[in-house]
This record gives sequence, C-alpha cells and structure tokens, in this order.
Amino acid sequence: LVGSSGSGKSTIISLIERFYDPVSGCLLLDGVDTKTLNVRWLRAQLGLVSQEPVLFQGTVEANIRYGKEGASREEIEEAARMANAHAFIESLPQGYETRVGQNGVKLSGGQRQRLSLARAFLMPTKILLLDEPTASVEPESEALIHQALLERTHARRGTTVLVTHRVDLLEHASRILFMDAGRVAADGSHASLLQSCTAYREAYHRWRNELV
Repeated sequence: LVGSSGSGKSTIISLIERFYDPVSGCLLLDGVDTKTLNVRWLRAQLGLVSQEPVLFQGTVEANIRYGKEGASREEIEEAARMANAHAFIESLPQGYETRVGQNGVKLSGGQRQRLSLARAFLMPTKILLLDEPTASVEPESEALIHQALLERTHARRGTTVLVTHRVDLLEHASRILFMDAGRVAADGSHASLLQSCTAYREAYHRWRNELV
C-alpha cells in the first residue's frame, strides 16, 4: 500500500484488523466477508508491526515469546535471526536475558523495531501487517529490516501487507495498491504502474529524490 500521507493506507490496516468496519462495501478474506468472522479468531490470524513498536518490561526473550505462547528458545532465536536481531541481542550484557526497560527504553529505536518484527515472525499467523515499520529507525537498522522483509517475501511465508513509500521495496512487491484521497487510484506491479499511472510514476520519482 503506497500513497501520500492521509491517502488511506493505515485506515486499510485498521479495517483488516476490524478496529472498525466499512460504512459501505465489504472487506473479504479468501472471499469471506470479515464481518461474518469471529473477531478474536480473525486477529489471531494477523501479526502487526507499526511505526511505534510496543515492548513490555521484562527480558528480550520474553518480549519475543509474546508472539507465540510456549515457544521454545530455539524458535525465539530463529525468529530473531529472521528479523536480523540475533546478532545485536547476543551483544547485549545478558543476551536474551537482558531486561529492556519500560517500552524498551534501554534499546535504540531500530533495536526495538527488530524485536517487534521478531515477535511478529514468531506468531503462527497467516497475514503480517506492516505499517511503515522503518519510519523511525536509524539507517543501519532500516536496511536490516528491509533485508528481513525481502527474505520473508522470497520465502513466501504467508501474506505480507506493507504500508511504505520506500522505493527500494516497491519493485519486490507482487502487487501494489496506489492510494489517493481514500481510494485505490491504481493497482498492479511496480513495472506496470510506472508505465500506466502518471501519478504513481511522479510519486515514485519524488520518493527516490528524497532518498538522495
């Protein structure tokens, strides 16, 4: 999901999670209207990583384990490796037993986000929702998170819905919805949208220039 601020990207994420329901139209999951699904069951199929990661007082291991009750240490470390978090965790004073402080205050923004991503990777979910997961992290962590997302995509582990304007991720998406003023202005692959949608092409080049 890509588009300018206020175009409706995060609203779609909230609709998928059924924080509220559409006034008109419907949201389908494998052809089934989500209004007919049990909300608790639906949310159990979803993993969410937002711009501001949520961590709890306790250890690194405990914060990742919240993604799957009863997860083994091996599963936790595998999820951390998938999120490119294992190396920095091992470098902490007590490794996975290091306490992170209230909302992860003892960690950097990028470290907190990678723990949040590891927790999401550990969840036995079918759909991963990522709402600008690198918006507030340092460049080094951003690159590592991007690498983790691309590896997940290439491994085809379920469905990933990513809200982003990072041009280095767009070309890897199997499908892009370009949002404008609350509507889907264009729908297709990165290559096809560059050819067919002037607004997408202009936005893409603008985002590229912002990275320089």
